Amino acid sequence: MRVFLLFCTRFSLLCEIKGKHVMISKNQIKNISALHQKKFRKELGLFIAEGPKVVDEFLHSDLKIVEIYGLENWVTKNLLLLKKLNCPHFIATEAELTRISALQTPNEVLAVFKQPVYTEKEINTKADLFLYLDGVSDPGNMGTIIRMADWFGIKQVFCSDTCADVFNPKVVQSTMGSLARVKMLTKDLSEICSLLNIKEIYGATLGGENLYTSNLSKKCVLVIGSESRGISANNTKLLSKQISIPQAKGGKTESLNAAVATSIILSEFFRQQNFK
Repeated sequence: MRVFLLFCTRFSLLCEIKGKHVMISKNQIKNISALHQKKFRKELGLFIAEGPKVVDEFLHSDLKIVEIYGLENWVTKNLLLLKKLNCPHFIATEAELTRISALQTPNEVLAVFKQPVYTEKEINTKADLFLYLDGVSDPGNMGTIIRMADWFGIKQVFCSDTCADVFNPKVVQSTMGSLARVKMLTKDLSEICSLLNIKEIYGATLGGENLYTSNLSKKCVLVIGSESRGISANNTKLLSKQISIPQAKGGKTESLNAAVATSIILSEFFRQQNFK
């Protein structure tokens, strides 16, 4: 009897899914594809997320879901959650998913979310370490930095207006869901320092003080510059200390990319604050 009831429950879910198994319209494809571009993301206040891992993280967060397009297996597996969230969902074929995806290899599901908007009132000024990104333009680096911030417990990251768009599909994908937990605000560095009332502003540079011999302040702003140009001249003037990652003797690598450098520096901050 129990087996029969389980079969009936699954059959009814499948029937419900089949009822929504309609071809995605040209208009839907057009609207979703438009979200690949910053102009339309900003205008509509929406963004897309792709893949089971990222979408699942977002569905279990405070982000507002608009609609979901998934392969039948994914929708079947997640139907109860979709019903609980009262989320409009559509079954897509692999060909349809390919047409709306921003990825080279689409991965089971694509979801449309509302862009969260954070204000100064939501900034936790009591936090110890704040991260400021100055002109980080590579989406992959941007997303990885957000993920590293999440790993090391930094729940708010500030950006200059010259950074990559936080809701660029490549940024969203690279965060692997951390964007649901890290608040992103675009502000000038001078505004942030004034708002936080912080005087210790550290900048990652090639000619700075050795990271591992520096006594790092517990309460400070860490500035990470552009991959190609470093920290802007205006923001360099605001730095109280420049720090750098020492290279092994004989090393000839010109520099580290922004995401790798940020990860190393955050790790050392974390070590000094918690294990020194």
